Amino acid sequence: MPIVKYPRTREPLWYEWDRKAQKCGLRHTVYAVNGDQYTGEWLDNLKHGKGTQIWKSTGAIYSGDWKFGKQDGYGSYSVPDPVTKEYKRVYTGWWKNGQKTGQGVWFYPNGERYEGEWSDGVRGGWGRMFYLDGSSYEGQWEADQPNGQGMLRLPNGNRYEGGWKDGKKHGPGRYFYVEKGQLLEGTWAEDIAKCGVLVDFDRDKAPAPTQYPIPKIELDDPAGVLAEAQALLDDSDN
Repeated sequence: MPIVKYPRTREPLWYEWDRKAQKCGLRHTVYAVNGDQYTGEWLDNLKHGKGTQIWKSTGAIYSGDWKFGKQDGYGSYSVPDPVTKEYKRVYTGWWKNGQKTGQGVWFYPNGERYEGEWSDGVRGGWGRMFYLDGSSYEGQWEADQPNGQGMLRLPNGNRYEGGWKDGKKHGPGRYFYVEKGQLLEGTWAEDIAKCGVLVDFDRDKAPAPTQYPIPKIELDDPAGVLAEAQALLDDSDN
């Protein structure tokens, strides 16, 4: 019986060209139509693994981990100085789904700095903020503002320890007047002390104490007085 040879079927050339065009694994620099460029690893046409992205419009650079096309993992973000053109690091830390999430450090253009936790791209969790005037805040954050318990230190040494809400002192707290050697312990609402007790605190160590110490006042029912003051404060908030 004669053997019939059939021609081997071959897939169209564009199949092969399409496979070669798919970005997967380690590649050299790839340029986008808008001028952005990326050098690093790919998976299924998406940035995935280690890589560096440069945005042409701003000159910003991100170098670090990627996952399915977005910053995810550990990486740093830098921008060029508008005058010197030298790159300055803006953020170093963890990312998730393209947003700052987890531990990280952010350097502000005016010299301020935040070290701590991030949530969905904003300050959230526990962190420390160092301000330009020399003051610092250490404590809980939510929605990019001090919220919860925290401590504010001022350049002159005075400090506040207590509750915060929407970036303002709110709730029970203590304010230490280190220069005068006094302590105000009470309740705050929107940065204003509503009620409290002022006493001497380390007055003998204070650099500029008051001329006379605060006289002690004995109350028959101090707990009752404080409870009544708290009730008045609650009524005013309502």
